[in-house]
Amino acid sequence: MGSHRKGGSAAAERPTAVGVASPSPRAGTADGADSADAAAPDDGARPQRPPRDRYFDTLRAVALVRVVAYHTFGWAWAGMVFPSMGIMFGLAGTLMAKSLERPALKVVKSRMRRLLPPFWFWGVFVVLAMLVHDWMPGWQIVFWVVPLGDPPGNAWGQQAWEILWYLRTYLWFVLLSPVLLRVFRLAPVAVLLSTLAPILVFHFLWEPPDNRFGNALTDLATFLFCWVLGFAHRDGVLQRLKPFAVILLSLAAIGFGGWYALTHQGETGSYDLDDIPLAQAFWSAGYVTLLMYAKSYFGVDFAGLAKHRRLDRIVTVFNARAVTIYLWHEIALILAVPLIDRFWDIPAFEKWLPLDSQWFMFGVGWLLIVVFVLLCGWMEDVAGRKRPRLLP
Repeated sequence: MGSHRKGGSAAAERPTAVGVASPSPRAGTADGADSADAAAPDDGARPQRPPRDRYFDTLRAVALVRVVAYHTFGWAWAGMVFPSMGIMFGLAGTLMAKSLERPALKVVKSRMRRLLPPFWFWGVFVVLAMLVHDWMPGWQIVFWVVPLGDPPGNAWGQQAWEILWYLRTYLWFVLLSPVLLRVFRLAPVAVLLSTLAPILVFHFLWEPPDNRFGNALTDLATFLFCWVLGFAHRDGVLQRLKPFAVILLSLAAIGFGGWYALTHQGETGSYDLDDIPLAQAFWSAGYVTLLMYAKSYFGVDFAGLAKHRRLDRIVTVFNARAVTIYLWHEIALILAVPLIDRFWDIPAFEKWLPLDSQWFMFGVGWLLIVVFVLLCGWMEDVAGRKRPRLLP
């Protein structure tokens, strides 16, 4: 397995080598398993879940596809076309605000329960593999129990375990949300706009230390706006704003983020947003605001998706198995490389299959992801206190 996260920075989505998946996808998410809360029972009837929001479900599914595509092809422009991490934090913030209509402690415990068992299940395989490859853990192994800091590992397994930056950031947002939501509701628009201040401070006034603490601060600051934007969507704040102002400010944020990324390539060697937290924060802020506003003000939805049963089914599976896809997709892409190498030993495969194509690797990677979903996805059902199933 390879490594790439330079200097412990918040950058997280660059490919390590042609044909090998990148170690830390900043474009995917583990929050997709959060389903709508059950409705209250009526007249003794069994609790019923409200209909899923297919607009948000589709965004989450596309984000996961973009994760795998990026880590196969290494497209630097992928984050600009679809800033998946900002989108996913925005969706997660919306779900969290909805859930906090219940007691905060109960909600936090529920979120941790949904997240940690699939993480532990995945972690057993990764940790054992690293131990076999001469890893000597220290006290930081506690972060493999609750990833409030970046879980440690050796260089051999880095390509697998560096994806856990997202779980760490998500978990901190969950813990902070009861307070964040209270503060947001004091002055919604002012607080929302002020959430871009931390990343500006970290970039221009004070650089966080190059360690677990600094990484966590940078990632929280980068996606704080998107998380709180989810609150704004849930509370109907976006719906009350004027279209001209929202669109103008959103395009300004996108413009600044894009300009900064393109004009500072010399510092990182790329315009990849995941290498430039300031550009990522502003580009994601503007982009996700437009997507959320389309839903809040203009009522955009994908209810018609139900007419396309197979596509609707795929979206359902992606959302119910988002944690599994996120955790296992890197391993699937890593395993695709030696598997394809074996195909070269079969003359018919060598002659008729495009074994040297990244698109072929993309397809093999997805086949392996399907295998992992079937073998390991049931842990998400267990974590959600549901009956385990091969597919939802």
